[in-house]
Amino acid sequence: MPLVSGVVPARFLTITAHLVIVITIFWSRENNVRASLPLQCSYEEFEDRDTELVVALSITLGLFVVELAGFLSGVSMFSDGQSLLSLAAHCSASICLSFFVFERWEIVTYWYIMGFCSALPAAVEVLLFISVFGLKKKPF
Repeated sequence: MPLVSGVVPARFLTITAHLVIVITIFWSRENNVRASLPLQCSYEEFEDRDTELVVALSITLGLFVVELAGFLSGVSMFSDGQSLLSLAAHCSASICLSFFVFERWEIVTYWYIMGFCSALPAAVEVLLFISVFGLKKKPF
């Protein structure tokens, strides 16, 4: 049980850190949009890339809702496997997205970060949610 008591707050903090960085990217997305474009670009190209980044960030926020719903409802709060997966994914995402902001990485990179670090834990969360409420099985 000592593992669970240490993993639960760490998981919550890494999810929160990842969420804060995603919100920060929403506020400062112009630099990353410009990094994805050539020096001479039209306003339409800028708007297209900006829309792409807004869509990616919106999907990430939706995945946060899914994962936080499962976590705060207690479905996966004490599941060791999900906690470790979520902890590793969100910690990695926080580090990668910090570089994304400071180094002005291209938008394509964000899709990979979102896929591995947000979609994967959310998909496992949905599977746990289905097994608990649909199949009436214990989550751990």
